[in-house]
Amino acid sequence: MKKNGIAILLISLGALHLAVLAAGFLSPYDVVEQDRQFPFAPPTRVHFIDAEGTVHWRPFICVLAEDAAQFGVYHEDMQKCFPVRFLVPGTPYKWGGIFASRQHLLGVDPPARLFLMGTDGYGRDLFSRFLHGGQISLAAGLLATLLSLGLGTLLGTASGFYGGWLDAAVMRFGELFIALPWLYLLFALRAFLPLNINPSQAFLLLIAVIGSVGWARPARLIRGVVLSGKERHYVLAARIFGGSSLYLMRRHILPQTYSIILTQAVLLIPQYILAEVTLSFLGLGVGEPVPSWGNMLASLQQYHVMVSYWWMLLPGVALVPVFLGYVLLANTLQTRAI
Repeated sequence: MKKNGIAILLISLGALHLAVLAAGFLSPYDVVEQDRQFPFAPPTRVHFIDAEGTVHWRPFICVLAEDAAQFGVYHEDMQKCFPVRFLVPGTPYKWGGIFASRQHLLGVDPPARLFLMGTDGYGRDLFSRFLHGGQISLAAGLLATLLSLGLGTLLGTASGFYGGWLDAAVMRFGELFIALPWLYLLFALRAFLPLNINPSQAFLLLIAVIGSVGWARPARLIRGVVLSGKERHYVLAARIFGGSSLYLMRRHILPQTYSIILTQAVLLIPQYILAEVTLSFLGLGVGEPVPSWGNMLASLQQYHVMVSYWWMLLPGVALVPVFLGYVLLANTLQTRAI
């Protein structure tokens, strides 16, 4: 893939992460706010043409009314329409957890409601929950990857550089982690942890569990690079001139592993996001009412929800471009490294 292809992938992934980071600004409603008048409401239709055929430059929506005879069936009242407003005050939030704000990108005046991805069974806005849930799922993937690569770099470098019994012990231990199916290992580790914990503790435990099982493969790859790098002539020369082991690893050997670390990071992030989604989907990750992409999909375990309300599948469908972007980027980096 050409350089502009890599740039497009990086821009797309960067835009996704920025949107998730700015979830408070982009989401119209609070993630735990329930509106029992709109359970399983479909995505709101945005109009530019009114009932009389007049074209409006500003988009507008119409008030939803639930069918009195059928649960979860809604009709628009075309006589009660409200324009979509931009930069409107709403539920307070914090940028990056620091700067308080009440400004939201989109909003409508009551009694109209703007549900871009519909609502769940409690009347909570799925679009707002999807953006905030991305903060949990993406952060879990990124932080667990940092943990795995940190352990893999430390153990792989030490194993390859010092060799001997340390190399044998690390590699045998790593083979055990590689041989075990990682998903079942996650289930086993999570089963030993307490179930009744708050969302913050569950999030940290999730990162620790996911990140601690994926270090072996990066460690083996880094070890191979270190074994080759420490035999290079300039490294041997630096050793002869009195360079310490720490200096040699930091100055001459570790820079040779950066491409491996970058490629492994791009490969591990989507795997760990999927691990978080899977565990939360099964009720072993971050629990309600804090949203994550996994527990948002948990309602699909009920057959009637899956077949009756198609918009409940949207959080899962939105994961496809996330994984595809990381996979294509990893393939590009691997191709360029060959």
